[in-house]
Amino acid sequence: MTVAPDPKAELHHYFRQGREALLWKLDGVTEYDARRPLTPTGTNLLGLLKHTAIVIAGYFGEVFDRPFPQALPWAEETAAPNDDMWALPGETRSQIVALFHAANAHADATIDALDLGSPGYVPWWSGPVTLSRILVHVVAEVHRHAGHADIVRETIDGVAGLRADNSNLADGDAEWWAEYRGRVQAEAERFR
Repeated sequence: MTVAPDPKAELHHYFRQGREALLWKLDGVTEYDARRPLTPTGTNLLGLLKHTAIVIAGYFGEVFDRPFPQALPWAEETAAPNDDMWALPGETRSQIVALFHAANAHADATIDALDLGSPGYVPWWSGPVTLSRILVHVVAEVHRHAGHADIVRETIDGVAGLRADNSNLADGDAEWWAEYRGRVQAEAERFR
């Protein structure tokens, strides 16, 4: 007989998994590479972590009337656009990582304290929600940003994949990947 999983525990597991993947992308990169914008819109590893921390703090704090204890000036309406997406002058890597850990601990406490059907209110959506809906939304958001971080990190030094112990990628050495990329590029060229 198969036991049905606990939906809240299942969602919480995937939430933790996405957070761990995002944080892992900073392991072993220099301060410069953690801050370096690698897309035309400025996407960078520390910015992704900072933005995600703010998202987590908001959805599992204010939405459920459980205010996050730290000030989040980058989330205020008076903040400059995209201040939540990069390490501002004077902000350290360790401060942003600590903010990420604090936001996650606050979220975990909210998740542990409430049932999936517990009501909340998202002011920026102007509507009522449940913990279930917010968990699904934030799991998707965290994994989306972990994917961004995966691409940014691969651009920096070639490190890619789900976790340090499981890349979730095809096994292949540099020669295999170069040949594979060549096949993909050759097929794309047919449509140039």
